[in-house]
Amino acid sequence: MPDLRLTTPSFLVLGIIDKLGEASPYDVKVEAARTVAPFWSMPHAQVYAQCDRLVDAGLLSEVRQKGGRMRRVMRLTPAGEAALQEWLADPAFVPVEARERGILKLWFGARPEVLAPVQLDEHERTLTNYEELADSVGDLLTRGQREALEFGIRYERMMVDFWQWVEQRDQLGS
Repeated sequence: MPDLRLTTPSFLVLGIIDKLGEASPYDVKVEAARTVAPFWSMPHAQVYAQCDRLVDAGLLSEVRQKGGRMRRVMRLTPAGEAALQEWLADPAFVPVEARERGILKLWFGARPEVLAPVQLDEHERTLTNYEELADSVGDLLTRGQREALEFGIRYERMMVDFWQWVEQRDQLGS
């Protein structure tokens, strides 16, 4: 196996293929968009590149389906399973990189009275969606999936609180 530095996107691909049992790069892209996108986004091109890297490294096996589009279907190899399990067992802390465009705009001088109402509405909408999701399918999720959804709910509550604070400060002229 070539020396390969595995990144979080590498483990995202391994984890999704592990959950699905087997998958094409397109399947990984769709499943990532359907499941983890609210807390971990990954460009489509990166999914395909990661799949190629992981096949080349021997962490995924690949079979071309016969007929039709000859889809590539991948499975974890024993080395891929071991790498994923090692990563899942590693409790190391990695600081969060909050990539909130609204916060960046505030930093560079955006007008709070213009920015805050839109940000507040969008975070309230997302919070409502997450809470509805928790009510409708929360019991069907694995413990880890439910905890990830709870993170999304708590994050959106915090963002709603933050943008309410920004609006209040603006109204007070602070």
